[in-house]
Amino acid sequence: MSETELLQTAPVSISPAESERTPLIQQWAARHGIDAARRLAEAEDLADAVAQQITPDNTLDTYEKSWRVWERFCAATGLPESEGSRGALVAFVTWMLREGQHNGSGYAPASADTHLAAAVIGLRQRGHHVSADDQAAARKALAGLEVQLLKDGERRGRGKAVAGDIDGLYAIARSCPDTLTGARDKSLVLGGFHYASRASEPAGLLTGDVALRPRGLIVSVLTGKTKHSVRNARIAYQQDPEVCPVWAWRHYRERLIAEQGEQWADPSTPAYVGIDRWGHLTGGMGPDSVTRAIKRISARAGIPIAWTGHSLRIGLASTSRKKGKDAIAIADQGGWARHSRSMLGYMQIDDGWDDNASAGLT
Repeated sequence: MSETELLQTAPVSISPAESERTPLIQQWAARHGIDAARRLAEAEDLADAVAQQITPDNTLDTYEKSWRVWERFCAATGLPESEGSRGALVAFVTWMLREGQHNGSGYAPASADTHLAAAVIGLRQRGHHVSADDQAAARKALAGLEVQLLKDGERRGRGKAVAGDIDGLYAIARSCPDTLTGARDKSLVLGGFHYASRASEPAGLLTGDVALRPRGLIVSVLTGKTKHSVRNARIAYQQDPEVCPVWAWRHYRERLIAEQGEQWADPSTPAYVGIDRWGHLTGGMGPDSVTRAIKRISARAGIPIAWTGHSLRIGLASTSRKKGKDAIAIADQGGWARHSRSMLGYMQIDDGWDDNASAGLT
């Protein structure tokens, strides 16, 4: 998760520590009376509870992991955990890049960026002051150290996932076996490509979340990652049935019910089911199993660089851009914020010639 995504998913207001709230309550009491101050304090408690409830589990998990990294840093350097000063934060990013991982190697800059942002949030949640200038100094140091790594010929991290494309969809459709697993695989990839799915999204779909309409499918995607992820993605019938996600969905669901029973038509059942090597159902698919399935499916199709769980998401943005689709329509389909930097980056994944500022000037 990037720093930008962390800031998007963090609660709008960070809960102040009790020591910081006490003067505020005293001010309320002076202005409005004791009873009103008590009710305002109760409203603050409610706001904290709501913020906790609506923060996605994966974001909370990131906070916890990053805070443990901060604790390890403080233990290694002898610095207090309660101080997010300029020097401490710069030392934190330096330590992460040099030796921060458990095995003594350095983190990739992107991971260090995530841990920095989450550690700052963790400090503030615990009532410790971190100024904007101190954060900026740490980010500037991180950017400079990343450039130095590149100059030294060191590149860390997995890099961006390869983008899915139309040729890959055809290869996958043709390689899926005539089995229930093959029908599920085909629907999983074709459908996920057309609504720019993250791996967590098909894993979270229920049968009732996918509605067949005269012109195609409406997929109700609710991940809770950002407010833009709550969307009804419309997937129209495609001209070529071979790679049509609507026909793939219909075939998969008809086969699932015919072979495994009418109970799988219940709206509360998982939309995509796990299937073992012997053809036995194992329940709903999880995000990790979706990622492994997409990698396996693309490898079976002979795609040179295996797709990952994010390839479908990148593929929708980049392919739609090449087809001349409006950026706002792409954002709405994939659940991005309009003018999202990550979406714009996906749109620019090509050979650098067609979408070039110097092309066609004279």
